[in-house]
Amino acid sequence: MGVVAKTRDAVDKAGAVAVTRGPVAEAGDELEMLRRRVAQLEKINAVLIDRVERSSDIQGSAFSMFETAISLESMVRDRTVALENALQRLNAANVELAAAHADATAARVMLRDAIDSLADGFALFDTEDRMVLCNRAFLKIFPHFEGLEGEQPEFAELASRLAQAGAAVGSRIAPERWLNDRLARHRRAEGAHVQALSDGRWIQINELRTSDGGTVGIYTDITSVKAEDARQRTLELAERNLALQATLDTLSEGVCLFDPQRRLQAWNEGLLATLAVDPRDHSRGIDTHAALAAWCLDRLGLDNADALAWREGAEARREFACVMDGRHFVVRSVPLSNGGMVFAFDDVSDHIRLQRSLTETAETLEKRVEQRTAELVEVNRQLVEAKNEAETANRSKTSFLAAASHDLLQPLNAARLFVSAMDGHALPERPQALVQQASTALDSVEDLLEALFEISRLDAGAIQPEIVHVPLGSILSALRIEFAPLASSGGLAFTVSETAAWVRSDHRLLRRVLQNFVSNAIRYTEQGAVDVEVSVGEEEVVVTVRDTGPGIAPQDRDEIFEEFRRVGTTRGIPGKGLGLAIVRRVSAMLGHPIALDTAPGRGAAFSIRLPSVAAVERQDDLAPAAPGAREGAGGLVLVIDNDPGIRNGMEALLENWGLDVVTAGGPDDPAALTALAQQPTLLIVDYHLDDGLTGAQAIARLRAKAERAIPAMVITADRSERTKTELAALSLSILNKPVKPARLRALLRQMEVL
Repeated sequence: MGVVAKTRDAVDKAGAVAVTRGPVAEAGDELEMLRRRVAQLEKINAVLIDRVERSSDIQGSAFSMFETAISLESMVRDRTVALENALQRLNAANVELAAAHADATAARVMLRDAIDSLADGFALFDTEDRMVLCNRAFLKIFPHFEGLEGEQPEFAELASRLAQAGAAVGSRIAPERWLNDRLARHRRAEGAHVQALSDGRWIQINELRTSDGGTVGIYTDITSVKAEDARQRTLELAERNLALQATLDTLSEGVCLFDPQRRLQAWNEGLLATLAVDPRDHSRGIDTHAALAAWCLDRLGLDNADALAWREGAEARREFACVMDGRHFVVRSVPLSNGGMVFAFDDVSDHIRLQRSLTETAETLEKRVEQRTAELVEVNRQLVEAKNEAETANRSKTSFLAAASHDLLQPLNAARLFVSAMDGHALPERPQALVQQASTALDSVEDLLEALFEISRLDAGAIQPEIVHVPLGSILSALRIEFAPLASSGGLAFTVSETAAWVRSDHRLLRRVLQNFVSNAIRYTEQGAVDVEVSVGEEEVVVTVRDTGPGIAPQDRDEIFEEFRRVGTTRGIPGKGLGLAIVRRVSAMLGHPIALDTAPGRGAAFSIRLPSVAAVERQDDLAPAAPGAREGAGGLVLVIDNDPGIRNGMEALLENWGLDVVTAGGPDDPAALTALAQQPTLLIVDYHLDDGLTGAQAIARLRAKAERAIPAMVITADRSERTKTELAALSLSILNKPVKPARLRALLRQMEVL
């Protein structure tokens, strides 16, 4: 019985293993395990039956053998039941495995359908960089890969095929360099980049790493987006060209502009009339610089070919007096920063004839003074009338400039606001550079218009000085704060003397003179220092602005005080040539003599002499806060302007600064009434509104409706003393158009809105 007991124990252990082992995670592994257990049970049964048949117990009895047979039969029955249970579990596992395979197949079909339904191209690369999956859109974008999708090609093979076919623009120019760059981008898989294809399409490629180390790529056709972007840029360029053409057509001179390749780019109607060119066929006559020179020399008989010579550098800005087609002209050439050139033809025939007429008249009068006294009186009368007409024309011009200033500055102000609003956004590098260039161009136009308007007001006597006792130290302190950053950016040392002197002058006009002195000194000094010195005497105070710049030649000392005159090496430095012209007019108006001490290579020293006065006790220089100014910052700002463009620009700019903005065309607009109900913290109002309403009247009406003194400021293109006096009497802050965002922001901070 020892052998039987051991055999039974082995069977029990094998059966326990077969019965107690459950299904494993994978159906295939469980199936293989069950097969092994069945084989083991079959072998055990065979061994048991063989032993029973061959064994004999010499000392046992027939009952003992019967008992053993019964026990073995029971054990075989138990093992058979266990085997049947194992087979049932095997069948169930086979059913589950078949269902799992069906689900996986359905999922793969759904995934394939979903990927194929994508409008964008899709490709999946495994860890060995082989393409294991792609959709129809991918093959449509890259038809060169047709037939390869089932072969699991490597990405290097696909890129090489594109390079060999010249499918990308870069691969046509330098195939090897393009291929290396494309493979490097694919290996990095850092995000999106754009490829230009040879057939005119633009493809955005976005490649990212998968969690198992593979790569997934999304390929989007952005040709339509690129086309729309090009259309928008073309539209903007056309609008700028229209504005340039409109500006040129307002000039009395004939003007033409050539690009660096000496091709005609822009001209005005005055040029066609001056050169007798048919407007319907001008391109054949003056479409290039050479054609213009030939036209003037051969057809019109220009007597000085140098007047139209193409020059570069400092010699390019020239002015020639010449005769053409029997008329007298002044021909000016001005270089452009891009290498182009502008030529202007100013017909001075009437002026020459007038000069000759006056000369002939003077000679005749000298010879026949006794016989022609009556004629002399008549001529004098005519001269007086001509002088009066000239003065009347000058006053009319000044009046026109003053009247037109509002219309000129309105669109410029709107453009300034929009450019400043765009500058507050995060833009790609190229649009950001264009915004900066537009801002620089607007700054130049603003400076030029401001100088022109100031000169026109000075010539017309529209500016009347307010002579008071002025603390010179406060003006110099303001200059120190204003110009220190500019001097520092140019690497110049900038010092301003401290002084307690008082002078008798107009505070604003005196500061304007000193500002021009300091601005010119910093602009024209490349290295060294700019110093503002004060010399106090018993009866006068002398303020001198001294620099270490190039100096000024003796023959140019008078010329620099004329309008639009730039001399020597200063012609290549940005500027309008109006600053010293304003200084000369202001100093003459105030009776303050100016002097210049300079020599080439030794710098320049501009000085102004001021009458000295005793010090006056005064209140603190700091201006009080605007009426109604409140503690804190932010809140709602109500903007009133009858120009929709300015309203939109102001709204974009203020919202960039974190303010809530409501705009309206007038104080009675529903939007304005709605804003009043929300308790605005500030009113920004244009001075000239519709129906003759002024900004001061609009503010009074809004405050009356709100039943409180809302803080307010007025924006205007009117620089007259009458308007300034009116608004100052109402304690309203003033900003002149075009509005400089930095000045507006400083005023908002002073009013504690920002």
